Amino acid sequence: MFNDAPSGPAPLGAPKKVNLRRPDVMQEVSAQVVAHYRSELVERLRANGGAFSYGGLTIRLAKEFGFCYGVERAIDLAYAARKVFPEPTRIFLLGEIIHNPEVNDQIRGMGIVSISPKPSDEELSGLRLNADDVVIIPAFGTEVSTRHRIESFGCQTVDTTCGDVMTVWKRVRQYSKEAVTSIIHGKAKHEETKATTSQATAYGSGHYLVVFDLAETDYVCNYILHGGDRNEFLNRFKGAYSPGFDPDLHLVAVGVANQTTMLRGETEEVQKRFQQAMQQKHGSGKVAEHFRFFDTICGATQDRQDALEKMLREPIDLLIVVGGYNSSNTSHLAEMGEKVLPTYFIKNAAMMGSPALIRHWNQHITAEVTTADWYRTEGALTVGITAGASCPNNLIEDTIKRLFDFRGVNILEVLQPENSQR
Repeated sequence: MFNDAPSGPAPLGAPKKVNLRRPDVMQEVSAQVVAHYRSELVERLRANGGAFSYGGLTIRLAKEFGFCYGVERAIDLAYAARKVFPEPTRIFLLGEIIHNPEVNDQIRGMGIVSISPKPSDEELSGLRLNADDVVIIPAFGTEVSTRHRIESFGCQTVDTTCGDVMTVWKRVRQYSKEAVTSIIHGKAKHEETKATTSQATAYGSGHYLVVFDLAETDYVCNYILHGGDRNEFLNRFKGAYSPGFDPDLHLVAVGVANQTTMLRGETEEVQKRFQQAMQQKHGSGKVAEHFRFFDTICGATQDRQDALEKMLREPIDLLIVVGGYNSSNTSHLAEMGEKVLPTYFIKNAAMMGSPALIRHWNQHITAEVTTADWYRTEGALTVGITAGASCPNNLIEDTIKRLFDFRGVNILEVLQPENSQR
């Protein structure tokens, strides 16, 4: 176990703690991470107010985008683990370190082996884990049962769980102790939500229910107020509630939490509607007995949403959102853009095949689609760019370069010091 793991008593027989953040290790790691993911072009545009125009094309960067502190920390710890435990020590990663394919490819390139986020007994048996092995827990965290099974082998763990996620866990555990059912606003199949819901049931007899959107919220609130068909309820939310959950018993007192990467405004509306339902059901004087809430939206997620919202008020012709297709916070940025203007959610610059054709992610049908004639090569054009918290700056640079390439402009040459003085 390492000193970046969550605080708490170590289990009997736990491995000796190792300091991954030694200055000599982190100096090497920092240089390696910078080499892989840094972009001088992006930094220069940021220093210029996030905007640059040349040859009729204007690029506008959202004020906040790309790697957040939690993502940077997770990547640093993964790189540090490889430094401290060089091959042939085996290092395994539960799923993906973050939701970005390029970053995960880099991690695998260091000989770190990805295994299932929730490995089966058969998979763990096949790995023959032992005290010489290292297992990395990703930024989303992992389910309590998975952590305990990993630790039972005696192998060392590197816990990169984001601090904001652990704040949600603390709140959910408190709900459980108070016999309050946790209503989690999130995606039931997302790794973070699975890790969070496991906290509701692991330390007592707590229960949870995951609601994805306002339609599901309204359904649950209506059930609280008027009752309904219990079997219909359980079928509708199959896979999104705790073992033994009974809507007739476990919706008497609820506490709202969330997957940290959801839209803040929607989470606030979920909270509001449950509060109103409890007030209507039990009366204003007893709301506190039946309803709890706590603001658990990730600060970095909110900063990126706020920055995009502000940029969307400016005159922009189209929006490019860069990030992993399975990244929740990135998908919400694309969702915001789609409501306002043509928006293309791409995983990297290679998706922009030509001005005549772009491949991009349609999250409504969960598939890549193609759009023709999406980009004008003549006349004035303003393109907004943002990226999710798991997207490195080098991918944003590639996107900017390609947009200028389509207009016959080598942006790196244009930005050479001798040219910038002309």
